[in-house]
Amino acid sequence: MLRPPNPTALLALVCAAVAIPAAGCGGAADGGGASSPDASPPPAPPAVAAAERPTAAEFPAARGRSLSQLAAALGGGPQVALATTDYTPGRDRVAFGVVDRSGAFVYGETAVYLARDERSPASGPYPAPADSLLVRPAFRSRTSAGDTVQAVYHAEVPFPRAGSWLLLVVTRSGGRLLGGAATVAVASRSPVPAVGALAPRVHTPTLASVDGQVAKIDTRVPPDSMHDVDLADVLGKRPVALLFATPALCRSRVCGPVTDEAAQLQSAYGDRVAFIHNEVYVDNDPSKGLRPQLRAYGLTSEPWLFAIDRRGRVAARLEGAFGIDEFRAALEAALRG
Repeated sequence: MLRPPNPTALLALVCAAVAIPAAGCGGAADGGGASSPDASPPPAPPAVAAAERPTAAEFPAARGRSLSQLAAALGGGPQVALATTDYTPGRDRVAFGVVDRSGAFVYGETAVYLARDERSPASGPYPAPADSLLVRPAFRSRTSAGDTVQAVYHAEVPFPRAGSWLLLVVTRSGGRLLGGAATVAVASRSPVPAVGALAPRVHTPTLASVDGQVAKIDTRVPPDSMHDVDLADVLGKRPVALLFATPALCRSRVCGPVTDEAAQLQSAYGDRVAFIHNEVYVDNDPSKGLRPQLRAYGLTSEPWLFAIDRRGRVAARLEGAFGIDEFRAALEAALRG
């Protein structure tokens, strides 16, 4: 039998921004400034580096077998912690972590199989490279200091139609292939702007709009420098990286790290791309609900990144956990648009 996902593990990576009480994302530590001239990512840990370039040939071919038949030849034990929630028919980005029984994250060559249920013929394997979330010390915030997630997996999975679908995630660990399962719900449509769609024109808070009181619009410690530009002023005029995240107030273990990634990449791309960080809750208070900008973008989870080209169209979008390579690729897509 395929193992069901562990709800506790799922909450470790998914940041449900609606009606979920706040929880801190990390403890205090030194560092976090954005002054380092070196914006290149640090070397990935060896285990993560070894998992960055999986190929389909490294995994069993489906050959009409069901997920149960594929899983029968695998070792069990790991749980799949999904980091994405928004799926519609077609190719969707599925991001996730693999967690062992002790709660530690597992890194190795990984791929995904898809089927309607355990007994239906499976498709795949779809390679799922690991993408490092680590930034250089100068960009690591105190908000992220307690986070231990080093990387996230992501795969492009073709969902034929709406409905419930079963994923089998296969990871190589200790010379063995291990399998874990997760169920995803694919909706017929999504309110979130798709790639190619015009990005909604909304005003975003700036330092000027709050009289320089940055704590009103940024929960990161120290605050980042992505609050100088109002989206409404630059949309359709220059590329934009619009990040919805609340580093200190979500239940995710990646909200702080992805904001740190933005701070690092801003030092490399800030002369070509307008970086905007928009917090999630009104007055940074979860009891007051979502800020209007999230409602305008149809969001019910976070973090989200929208890379918008100079024409005002969404060039790339990333939900949940995403590493520095995916973030950079999104920026490059916006610059090409």
